[in-house]
Amino acid sequence: MKTLQETLQFVKNGGISCEQLAVEILANIRTNDRYNIFLDVFDEESVKRARAIDKKVTGGTAGPLAGCMIAVKDILCIEGKQVTCASRILENYTSPYNATVIEKLLSADAVIVGKTNMDEFAMGSSTENSAFGPVRNPVDPERVPGGSSGGSAAAIAGGFVPVSLGTDTGGSIRQPAAFCGVVGMKPTYGRVSRYGLVAFASSLDQIGPFGKNVFDTALLLENISGYDPKDSTSVDVPVPRYTVELESLDVNAFKKTIRIAVPIAVFGEGLDDEIRTAIMEVVGRLKSDGCTVGEISLPNIPYSVAVYYILANAEASSNLARYDGARYGFRHPNTDDLQEMYTKSRGAGFGDEVKRRIILGTYVLSAGYYEAYYRKAQKVRRLIYNDFAEAFKSYDVVVMPTTPTPPFKLGEKVDNPLEMYLNDIYTIPVNLAGLPALALPCGKTASGLPIGLQLIGRHFEEATILKLGKYIEQRV
Repeated sequence: MKTLQETLQFVKNGGISCEQLAVEILANIRTNDRYNIFLDVFDEESVKRARAIDKKVTGGTAGPLAGCMIAVKDILCIEGKQVTCASRILENYTSPYNATVIEKLLSADAVIVGKTNMDEFAMGSSTENSAFGPVRNPVDPERVPGGSSGGSAAAIAGGFVPVSLGTDTGGSIRQPAAFCGVVGMKPTYGRVSRYGLVAFASSLDQIGPFGKNVFDTALLLENISGYDPKDSTSVDVPVPRYTVELESLDVNAFKKTIRIAVPIAVFGEGLDDEIRTAIMEVVGRLKSDGCTVGEISLPNIPYSVAVYYILANAEASSNLARYDGARYGFRHPNTDDLQEMYTKSRGAGFGDEVKRRIILGTYVLSAGYYEAYYRKAQKVRRLIYNDFAEAFKSYDVVVMPTTPTPPFKLGEKVDNPLEMYLNDIYTIPVNLAGLPALALPCGKTASGLPIGLQLIGRHFEEATILKLGKYIEQRV
């Protein structure tokens, strides 16, 4: 499959029509999705929309994404379409409105071909927690694609679409990108509107793009970013023309000015040897090319997983209280009173992992435990933020692993929640600090499994990590 950039140019030059492109992609999905990637495919609507965009292409009025066939995670609202969050409790719920990112995609003349499978309510690191079955990694169908946006990453790795949208609460874009050998971007908190995103943990969630390469990812980010008054956490700052900056990148000047930090302590025990070697080889090349490379300390990183699973679960407990069978979503039919309806509806509608997190979140918010857990976790969150702030006084980018291991086998960690949670140890700190981070491939293991690294930047400096990402992409 061509890259998004190549496809858009091909459509613009008349090499293929949007309609023909849509028909081919939809046929491929229907015939070859043996990985359980798609929960819904929009056949008729996609072809009809593509046909209308072709007229705009002919008339010279098409938007910047004319020819873009995209899949989106089934946690984003699309008017008239089901939004299940891969949960039985929302199995038959139809959204009455579009998320802001969906409106932006449609305004740019993209075609949304379907919605992708995920961990239920974005709670998981393997996409095995879906009520509709696990997603298999196209790189190796016996392995997980990562989570919770595993379907969106696998849709690109499987050759179904060139780009997709996911969400990242503790690594849910970057970890699947690493496991599937694609590029994924977690933007700065507030860069992309969360309006129309079904909330998991509101102070951590961010919508972001996946792509086959850095340029495609930057192009998608450019088109979904921007201030939105419908989202109280949206930040009104200018959105750079990321693609223009990438196209005009002066490599010789860039490598002389970029300052790269490596937190050596995180490359220690617990990190797979092949991942460590691959990333350090990239760092070595950057240093030999003339980039400034130095070591830093992030002393509070070891506490990030504990902090995250207190704060994220507390917010999940609050956000998911609305799914009670009373207003929308699944309602258990055999109930005699209100309390029984709540209990049976939530008991049957939620999966085990979601129940676990709601219980933990409710516990840390309960009387007598709020100060000991939730309040203390918020204080440590600030310390983690301060660690990065100190590092960025002297450096522009922090280089870290994305995952501690290559993609693991289906079922390998599903019965050990703690081991599963620790798989996000390198991605969680970024969400706690609200920073942007780019995950991109940096080689393969001896058995051919993808290895990913992540580049972390200052708030709203996505352009810097995209530039370094493009440079690394050319050097690996």
